[in-house]
Amino acid sequence: QVQLVESGGGLVQPGGSLRLSCAASGSIANYVMGWYRQAPGKQRELVAGLTSGGIRQYANSAKGRFTISRDNAKNTVSLQMNSLKPEDTAVYYCNAKRTGLVRDQYWGQGTQVTLSS
Repeated sequence: QVQLVESGGGLVQPGGSLRLSCAASGSIANYVMGWYRQAPGKQRELVAGLTSGGIRQYANSAKGRFTISRDNAKNTVSLQMNSLKPEDTAVYYCNAKRTGLVRDQYWGQGTQVTLSS
């Protein structure tokens, strides 16, 4: 089992930047790592994903502004968020998923990102 702990959320002004980090308790080398978010009254949605092979996927709302990266040696994944907008306000969750012969999925507890001027 993998435990995920997010950090880096907070209050930021529109146009600002934040870097979210997720630390895993075990190896993430074979996991697809992702960042999801959930705004009040909305469903949780994928923001960015990164496979073990380095393939990145972004939500349309995140393209050009957010960058996901991973460090398998440190078992961490990060989300650099630039040009933040009020609609980026949400709880951001780290996710680790395997979908091969072994299938499992883990979530962090979430970190709040709030945009306010």
